[in-house]
Amino acid sequence: MFKGYHYRNLDDRSRIMIPPEFRRIILAQDKEGRVVLSNLDGCVVGYPVKEWEEIEKSFYGALNIFNTTLRDFHRFFISRASEISLDRQGRILIPQHLKNFAFLNKEVVLAGVGKRFEIWDKDRYEKKFQVIGENLDKIGDELLKQGIELKL
Repeated sequence: MFKGYHYRNLDDRSRIMIPPEFRRIILAQDKEGRVVLSNLDGCVVGYPVKEWEEIEKSFYGALNIFNTTLRDFHRFFISRASEISLDRQGRILIPQHLKNFAFLNKEVVLAGVGKRFEIWDKDRYEKKFQVIGENLDKIGDELLKQGIELKL
């Protein structure tokens, strides 16, 4: 599972160094070091290829061609996805369309979030994290209302 966060810089060719602990997870699931990047929540999300395949399968069980909301989300999430491989130095290339979507500049944050990792513009990440921290009690209450009980 991906966890923790790491500050990194995008190089001039839009590549980012993946933290060693993230690389180990990626390479344990795929010897070629392939990940799939997509867009969600104003950031770039990265999944090991095997996790991504499960996500794609889940759409086909739930996809109702007459449900426009689900079609739109499917279109948004799947069509913008790109399969990328780690290079020999442990970097990945962020495609321009995803870089634009997440407003990525030079300074970025890689955040481990369970089965995926997220790549955020540093300033946007810090603002998002601050808002979450300020609303943590409300978020906890909402989770309980939805019947979600976490064992912390």
